[in-house]
Amino acid sequence: MGAMTESNEITGTSDIPAWEQRFRAARVSLPEWAEEAPDRSLFVSNATGTYELYAWDRESGAQRQVTDRPNGTTDGTLSPDGRWIWWFSDKDGDEFGVWMRQPFGGGADEPAVPGLAASYPAGLAIGREGTVVVGRSTDEEGSTIHLVRGGAAPVEIYRHRESAGVGDLSHDGSLIAVEHTEHGDAMHSALRVLRAEDSSVVAELDDSKGGTKELGLAVLGFAPVDGDTRLLVGHQRRGRWEPLLWDVATGQETDLRLELPGDVSAEWYADGTGLLIVHSFEARSELWRYDIATGALVRVETPAGSVSEATTRPDGSVEFLWSSAAEPPQVRSTDGGVVLDPPGLRAPGSVPVEDVWVEGPGGRIHALVQRPAEGEGPFPTIFEVHGGPAWHDSDAFASGPAAWLDHGYAVVRVNYRGSTGYGREWTDALKHRVGLIELEDIAAVREWAVASGLADPAKLVLSGGSWGGYLTLLGLGTQPDAWSLGLAAVPVADYVTAYEDEMEALKALDRTLFGGSPEEVPDRFEASSPLTYVDRVTAPVYISAGVNDPRCPIRQIDNYVDRLGARGAVHEVYRYDAGHGSLVVEERIKQVRLELAFAARHLGTRPVRG
Repeated sequence: MGAMTESNEITGTSDIPAWEQRFRAARVSLPEWAEEAPDRSLFVSNATGTYELYAWDRESGAQRQVTDRPNGTTDGTLSPDGRWIWWFSDKDGDEFGVWMRQPFGGGADEPAVPGLAASYPAGLAIGREGTVVVGRSTDEEGSTIHLVRGGAAPVEIYRHRESAGVGDLSHDGSLIAVEHTEHGDAMHSALRVLRAEDSSVVAELDDSKGGTKELGLAVLGFAPVDGDTRLLVGHQRRGRWEPLLWDVATGQETDLRLELPGDVSAEWYADGTGLLIVHSFEARSELWRYDIATGALVRVETPAGSVSEATTRPDGSVEFLWSSAAEPPQVRSTDGGVVLDPPGLRAPGSVPVEDVWVEGPGGRIHALVQRPAEGEGPFPTIFEVHGGPAWHDSDAFASGPAAWLDHGYAVVRVNYRGSTGYGREWTDALKHRVGLIELEDIAAVREWAVASGLADPAKLVLSGGSWGGYLTLLGLGTQPDAWSLGLAAVPVADYVTAYEDEMEALKALDRTLFGGSPEEVPDRFEASSPLTYVDRVTAPVYISAGVNDPRCPIRQIDNYVDRLGARGAVHEVYRYDAGHGSLVVEERIKQVRLELAFAARHLGTRPVRG
């Protein structure tokens, strides 16, 4: 793999514990390919020890590293002609910056859109004929969208205080799809299609009916054919995500009604005759091909587990990134074999997950459970709480949980209310009683874990990052007798201060979740803020935080830590020079090692290996 091979050679792997090997092993994302130059691809890899962008010429086999920054780079795309690689340049993970571009074959980086000041990114679409549409977000301006044509200066074509972003650009560059939340509900977007020529409105679609209904829409992409005005759209009209075809010129909507039980997303096949269907249900996913002319739905064979990314190729084959809890990820093709095989150290496998269903206050709760390969329960047990909150844990490979399994812990991951993949009502249920509803579900699964003999009630760890870190701190304060120890990474700790300091798009989301701002609904923010309950925390607490984090800013974490310190509560804090998490492998390993050591000291569990 060219330059990647030398940089990732690791010798003496027998001296590296398995949990570290999983982090150090080279990973690759699903390669993106240029629409008019399909042999030119772009992917992300950690081959140098930091996640960066790589170019891959499939015809020659040559690969090269595109970006090289201390804190890594993951946001990038190819121009349709394959001539340029676009990548987003922020500062040390603060997510605030500008788009740069670099020739596919190598060369100097240059500003991709001169004249546009730094911002948070809000979508990007690059046309085949050179049109570029750039979405931006700033605290001062709100959301703006700019159009660039023929190398001319960018022209603002959209502005609103609420969250909005670029959805897609039609194949001939004449139409622009915008997702917006002008109605004030940041969880449920409406769609608007603009004419590129004069920014006039072509069509509108708003299932929220001006914010009166909790129904959202998502842009999945214009048809890949010149003159075709059909837009593939995700909708929630039957209580889950499904695709439909919307002809923005005529207004005709074609409901596909695939009758698959879980959430369904889709993308176009390259020739426009069919759709690649991604079906997610009960923590697993599968692929199908839908023929638009006949309505036939044909299974695309993939192994049991999770397909995290998938795309079609011009020849009709499908490439996908697959893994399971037991098997590390691979980029595979329906043509057979592995598409892109990283060099060097291979990640050791882990143990499979068990599905557990627990009756909870809001319905059946799905949890994924992993038991250590050796020993009999009850085990010290870590509840790894996912972030989002609109996300879900799945039967997919994860190095973090595997590290705890190697040290004798059982791992429980709960798809609490707020998680995706279980229907719209489940996802939207956390409104107003933010955090508290999720913790009710986690508590129900905790009771099962203890009663079933899986978990040692004296060695229960509550852990998570981002929203999971928030739920960890909130749970330690509202359920102080339930948990033996807490590990919170990049958390919300003081919700009012977090609201004051976070990016504008997250302010809008918080107003939607709570039903207003801290000034408008102070009681709700107080009830859901970990700081409110900090004096009730009795378990040892470990907190890690990125000093440049725009999502869970450092000031509000310092407020929480100061309160812990004022009463002599047992706690440790680790601050690192990055944003909302780190893209540097050694930094990730360091953080996991510190967490394992903290737990071992306070719970008397196995010392850290390696």
